[in-house]
Amino acid sequence: MAKPSNLPWQPVGPSSSSSSSLPASYSNGQSKVAAWLQESEEMDKCAEELARCQSSLMELSKLLQSLEILQRTQSAPNFTDMQTNCVELSKKEKRLNRRWRTKSVGKDSKFQLQVPLSSAIPPVRLHSSNPNLCAELVDFQVPPPRHADCVEGAGDYIKLQEDFCTIAQKVHCLLRSAFNTVGIEKEKIKQILSDQEQSSQAAQINTLRKSLSQGEQMGIPLTQQASNESRLSMSESVSEFFDAQEVLLSASSSENEASDDESYVSDVSDNISEDNASVTDNVSRQMANGDFVASAFRNGRRICLPAPSPDTSNINLWNILRNNIGKDLSKVSMPVELNEPLNTLQHMCEELEYSELLDKAAETEDPFERMVIVAAFAISGYSSTYYRAGSKPFNPLLGESYECIREDKGFCFFSEQVSHHPPISACHCESKNFTFWQDVRWKNKFWGKSMEILPIGTVNVMLPRFGDHYEWNKVTTCVHNILSGRRWIEHYGEITIRNTKSSACLCKLTFVKGNYWSSNVNEVQGFVMDQEGKVVHRLFGKWHEGLYCGVPPSAKCVWRPGSMPTDYELYYGFTRFAIELNELCPELKDALPPTDARFRPDQRHLEEGNLEMASSEKQRIEDLQRVRRKWNEDNNIRPQPRFFRKVVDANQRERWVSNNTYWDLRKNPGFINMEYTLALW
Repeated sequence: MAKPSNLPWQPVGPSSSSSSSLPASYSNGQSKVAAWLQESEEMDKCAEELARCQSSLMELSKLLQSLEILQRTQSAPNFTDMQTNCVELSKKEKRLNRRWRTKSVGKDSKFQLQVPLSSAIPPVRLHSSNPNLCAELVDFQVPPPRHADCVEGAGDYIKLQEDFCTIAQKVHCLLRSAFNTVGIEKEKIKQILSDQEQSSQAAQINTLRKSLSQGEQMGIPLTQQASNESRLSMSESVSEFFDAQEVLLSASSSENEASDDESYVSDVSDNISEDNASVTDNVSRQMANGDFVASAFRNGRRICLPAPSPDTSNINLWNILRNNIGKDLSKVSMPVELNEPLNTLQHMCEELEYSELLDKAAETEDPFERMVIVAAFAISGYSSTYYRAGSKPFNPLLGESYECIREDKGFCFFSEQVSHHPPISACHCESKNFTFWQDVRWKNKFWGKSMEILPIGTVNVMLPRFGDHYEWNKVTTCVHNILSGRRWIEHYGEITIRNTKSSACLCKLTFVKGNYWSSNVNEVQGFVMDQEGKVVHRLFGKWHEGLYCGVPPSAKCVWRPGSMPTDYELYYGFTRFAIELNELCPELKDALPPTDARFRPDQRHLEEGNLEMASSEKQRIEDLQRVRRKWNEDNNIRPQPRFFRKVVDANQRERWVSNNTYWDLRKNPGFINMEYTLALW
């Protein structure tokens, strides 16, 4: 596939693995480290999480004691056995009722004494002066257990189990967050030490420059000025500076997060070569000439959304969905409160949050290990969905587009909605290490209590260095408890990753289908095998926690997601990378096409917390879309995508691929001069 020229990205700066020992010059940075320890909010947050974790552990201990007591008193039978026993007791109860007969108390008695067998009436106390009645009722002084009591016992036990699992999951999340926080703070310490060494290096260079300038003024040859000792100290200083930098593949966005020390991909070393430097110079010249206005090359990106997600407890989904059971929901209009301020085109870009895995794969010589890393990338695209079961993305309009340039990750991405019915989204991403593209058709099915999202299409990754072209499918996504209870998301099915340019290896991944309380929920299992069918690597893990290669306990971590931002539950469950996707900085407004999703008003109003405007704009845009579609039909016009074209592959499957015009149009003459038949919004 041909690459477009003059891509607006530049390579990431130099990085290297950290040194195992610290030079003496770092002693001057101890005061900075001490100040950081006093001012670090992250460590305070970590301490609070550990305190909450300790409280939850005490709660777990009490629940465990209650479970043990209930187990001893009722033998803790499972619910099925309880139901069976209760049915048998009910039958026995009926037989006893039939055998029950009343007797007169005396000759002159005008009434009959009846003792109903019901738990609603307290046990009858019999006096010893009436032995005959005592003899008749001796079998009923201690009534047998009731059916309601059995069900109540089962309910108590199940409730305790659910509470135990809920708190255990909370403890696990707190511990994982604390672990990631400690890892982040470790990287901050390294950065402080690295900055200290950098300033030390700069001071040495300035001193040397002064001495050289003084030597020139005195007429001393330069070759005699720089002694061997000075050159040695400089080389040592530079090497120590680069050794102090470390990049971890569990990083989210532009920050470095914690990773696994035994990972295949824990350290990335990418020194700048002459070729990379020339690319950097080329991009710099283009920016200086105004070819790419601003290009979104910014150091600072937002770390929080403008407003939290709205309350949806008052929305009755059943009234909306009851007539659509088993149908495709892509044509059903939903309240704007159920959306999140991102659309499907931006979700496709979100799959590149861990693009560093593809950079690492492009550097891995062994084809089997390379396949393992590509498999980790395929799984990583699902990790951001774990906290996102409560909302859905906006459906893109026909012709809507999205652009994302990430100089920190070294890629530039664009996507477009190429078809409305059926809805098909296509995207393309370029990097110096890889090319990524996909086209996916989405089908939604509502089944009463759950909703399935069925993706139809393929994901493609090309690694130019090795000539590899990897291709894989996507799995089914299901959102449970749509109408009531706590919603949770599940992915299940099989992924097969093939290298279409080589049959040397194949990877198969299984997303295990479970239930909310099962131990294998979110579990992924897989293997990489050679062309003879022999398993070379075994893979296991959970799509929201990480992927491991090998056999426990000696397995190595291949990938782990980064930590979540503060108060993520209040902001749609977005990751740091997702928070940045819809950001619209002033310098981008003139560079983006008018069809970019960032300009969509209903989505922007929802992000800002203005629900009334978001709802009215959503209705207006949907009405406008219907008018535009009718106008096209009346005038026999079939809208064509601007940035993608349809092709047919060797298997007679229709695919959408880039027509390689986006970046050229962006540069010259610019999207602002493009004409659109009808405005999208």
